[in-house]
Amino acid sequence: MHDDVLPRAKETRPVAALAESPTREARIRRMVEAHVEPLWRFMRRLGVAPRDLDDAMQEVIVVAALRLESIPGPAEKAFLFGTALRVASEWRRFRVRRREVGDGALAEQEDPVPDADALLDQARARTMLDEVLESMPMDLRAVFTLYELEELKMNEIAELLGVPAGTVASRLRRAREHFEAQVARLQARMKGERRGR
Repeated sequence: MHDDVLPRAKETRPVAALAESPTREARIRRMVEAHVEPLWRFMRRLGVAPRDLDDAMQEVIVVAALRLESIPGPAEKAFLFGTALRVASEWRRFRVRRREVGDGALAEQEDPVPDADALLDQARARTMLDEVLESMPMDLRAVFTLYELEELKMNEIAELLGVPAGTVASRLRRAREHFEAQVARLQARMKGERRGR
């Protein structure tokens, strides 16, 4: 990828150089190991394309490494998820500017598995979930993803996003309503397509 198409200026120092000491390196490694999977899922559900996830994750880690001294231990998770939210937003805008093919077209080309029927069902469900999440405003999507998919508690989400708990509850209610309406719409569309065959 050329520098002129990156979503924003990247840190030029190598990631290894950001560790600077064994203690610092151990803390960075522990943070990554503890949070990489939920962060990866979170950014994926916020719309970061699968092919961009490694780069987006690296960006989150670099930001955390650069700001390590200012992150209190108990706030690591909130800092990482807040950073991931901002990074995911940047990568989504970057993808729109590049006018790339959507994830649905690529999902059919991912790792073939022997059980074709199960794979097809999973791909359909994933595509439907991605389509519903894509239609949600980002503030609702973030709360919905953190609560329903990552199973965080409302007070954790409020702290992570820096909003009152009542705002989280309101966004979650609206996100669930949006989710249910979009699923109903997609199911009606699928029934119509089946009848048309």
